[in-house]
Amino acid sequence: MLGAMKTNPGTRGLTAIAIVATIIAGVGVAVQSRVNGELGQRLDDGFTAALISFGSGWIILVAILVFSPKGRSGMREVVASLRDGRLQWWMLLGGLAGGFFVLAQGLVAGVIGVAIFTIAIVTGQTLTGLIVDATGFAGVRRTAVGPARLLGAAITVVAVAVAVTPRLGGDEFPLLAIVMPLIAGLAIGFQQAFNGRVRAESQSALAATTVNFTIGTAALFVANVVHVSISGLPEQLPANPVLYIGGAVGTVFIAIQTVTVARIGVLVLGLCLVAGQLAASLLFDAVAPLGPASTTATAIAVVLAFAGVLVASIRWPRPRAGATRPRPE
Repeated sequence: MLGAMKTNPGTRGLTAIAIVATIIAGVGVAVQSRVNGELGQRLDDGFTAALISFGSGWIILVAILVFSPKGRSGMREVVASLRDGRLQWWMLLGGLAGGFFVLAQGLVAGVIGVAIFTIAIVTGQTLTGLIVDATGFAGVRRTAVGPARLLGAAITVVAVAVAVTPRLGGDEFPLLAIVMPLIAGLAIGFQQAFNGRVRAESQSALAATTVNFTIGTAALFVANVVHVSISGLPEQLPANPVLYIGGAVGTVFIAIQTVTVARIGVLVLGLCLVAGQLAASLLFDAVAPLGPASTTATAIAVVLAFAGVLVASIRWPRPRAGATRPRPE
């Protein structure tokens, strides 16, 4: 009993740190969306923009891996886990979702704006988070989807509706452009589960993140070869170096997610990412707009998203086993 009392505050502290770190990762997602969206517009080629972003992140990770004994040991553990069946080959495919997400950034974010792009991503993340946490998909710790989680997810979906509804039926952007980031958001929830499982087997966030970027870069390379054979190469690369930081930012926020998903679960992780993404996307739309400008509804959606994170993070107390209610005198 006393031991539990001593460990609980520390456990709550680690959970709080994981939540804050994941919100910061969400800010990184919005930064990457803003950068890759503009890179795609400048190149007039979302495929090349996606390959530059994901490929540069892969190069960074490989360079770090060369000088990291723990990372190299983690890669060996991944291979060993595949050989003995502890890790299935399809659990390495999280990078496909990451690659599709970055491709959506390059193709769509500049058309519909960072905030609306983020909101479409958020919808998919929230729905997938419920499924993955409830089923324990890919070995993720199964977490009961109780009232707090359902309410938190519902509040976040309401935030999506509040932000998107004023845009529907207008001519600001094609309605079909929302479909691509929505699918990417659904896929990202599974990516987080896959990456968390690879990290658990390898005991290395660096190894898990490198696997993710290797698979994603390979897929984007193939897609880009097909695209270039049809449409040709971009005429000129933009000179602004800031437009090439998307890959570096991606390595950071994917590594954070890979570590924190085991602590807070896929649903709360997705909701934390929602809060960070929406807040940062609103700021970008205010100071460095890309695509349609934000509205008051977008600001309201940010507040609701934060509320959803807080509600979904509530841990309702459970009665102790064997505990009985006192009898009335």
